[in-house]
Amino acid sequence: MSEQQRQATPAAKGRLYGVGLGPGDPSLMTVRAVEVIAGADVVAYHSARHGRSIARSIAERHLRPDHIEERLVYPVTTEGTDHPGGYRGAMEEFYAEAAARLAAHLDAGRTVAVLAEGDPLFYGSYMHMHKRLADRYPTEVIPGVTSVSAAAARLGAPLVEGEEVLTVLPGTLPEEELTARLATTDAAAVMKLGRTFPAVRRALERSGRLADARYVERATMSAERTGPLEEVDPSSVPYFSVAVLPSRIGAPAAPAAAASGRPGEVVVVGLGPAGPLWLTPEARGELAAAEDLVGYTTYLDRVPVRPGQRRHPSDNKVEAERAEFALDLARRGRRVAVVSSGDPGVFAMATAVLEAASEGPYRDVPVRVLPGVTAAHAAAARAGAPLGHDYAVVSLSDRLKPWEVIAGRLHAAAAADLVLALYNPGSRSRIWQVGKARELLLEHRAPDTPVVLGRDIGGPEESVRIVRLADLDPAEVDMRTILLIGSSQTRTVRRGDGTEIVWTPRRYPEV
Repeated sequence: MSEQQRQATPAAKGRLYGVGLGPGDPSLMTVRAVEVIAGADVVAYHSARHGRSIARSIAERHLRPDHIEERLVYPVTTEGTDHPGGYRGAMEEFYAEAAARLAAHLDAGRTVAVLAEGDPLFYGSYMHMHKRLADRYPTEVIPGVTSVSAAAARLGAPLVEGEEVLTVLPGTLPEEELTARLATTDAAAVMKLGRTFPAVRRALERSGRLADARYVERATMSAERTGPLEEVDPSSVPYFSVAVLPSRIGAPAAPAAAASGRPGEVVVVGLGPAGPLWLTPEARGELAAAEDLVGYTTYLDRVPVRPGQRRHPSDNKVEAERAEFALDLARRGRRVAVVSSGDPGVFAMATAVLEAASEGPYRDVPVRVLPGVTAAHAAAARAGAPLGHDYAVVSLSDRLKPWEVIAGRLHAAAAADLVLALYNPGSRSRIWQVGKARELLLEHRAPDTPVVLGRDIGGPEESVRIVRLADLDPAEVDMRTILLIGSSQTRTVRRGDGTEIVWTPRRYPEV
């Protein structure tokens, strides 16, 4: 090939590598990482303005004198900036310029290794180069040991076991969000501490997890520090530190409340109408933290089994006994969760617990109630917005109140033109109430008033039907069904896809 031909032939593009170096100890670098660095033409690494790079220090023994080093210096870290686009604008401009510098080497046919502490695609700076270059050049990412894995290893504590869930969180999240996520997970690692540490500590305390939290600083490095997180001085926490909530399985049991001087407590938890998708983060956290779970067997079966928890199932018709049993456990220093379907304050266990807690032996037992999604709201959401204006909630069960009272309330609510949510409409032993209620309501409502029949909402047998009040068939209603009876203003509309929705306008006609 002539010199002219060689000059006309474009050079082959270089290869880009994202090289994970592990958490800090050079001996934790992978063999592949060492091989890639050894074969690279260009070694790039990020640093702050002071010029020191942790990534370079980890890989230093593998750098050659003839390596071309590209120092990618952040224009801003924690300080302010006068860039017109603010912090985000300054960083976007920096990443674009850094990617252009690396692209010039790649276009010249050079192999470029971008060094990254931990794993390159786990909160790493390399990913910003990857997103800008990987679609244009041959690319390989070399995984590395993450700081989370290193922290667990240095603590000598399993992160997760069995069916536990590990949640990795940046400490920069809002405190409320951190609190909710820490309350609901089995195990967690919170990254990016430093200035966020006080908020992370408060979130751990508010979620009830502070006593279990461990602190790891500069895992595997010479300045490593570990210990209980609640003992750490916030002013001493650097960015390169991790808060860890290890696995609960096999962990030393916390002392019972009575033995530790803490009072026991009863928390009445609303599970929502069905499975875990309807459970609030706060409720999920309380269920996980409880030492004892008390409830009707069917509802208790919806709560995941956790090692170390005691479960106390019972029949559906012993609410008073169940409440007293839970309060007795709390008096002995136990942390008790009483589970209830839907919202515990709507025809459910909160009333039974609070009634018992108002009696002499239990007046000093702390009781809290956590709300849940009600059956009425769940069915309404599936149907559209039938509860969009004023509505009343009535139970058709006459087990705890006479039918005459129920009929009087139905008359009053119907005469007031309120939408009605009817709970407990029927059962094997109660088959006449729905028909009687229909007759009564037809005295005040038009025959074509829309009625929503929501059955097993959120469950495997979910069904939502819309019928006319005059066509409401009691035989199609059971205890797993809730009825939503429209007002004079409630409308049904068939949409373009064929689905039918129900809604009650928020504006009421002027009299």
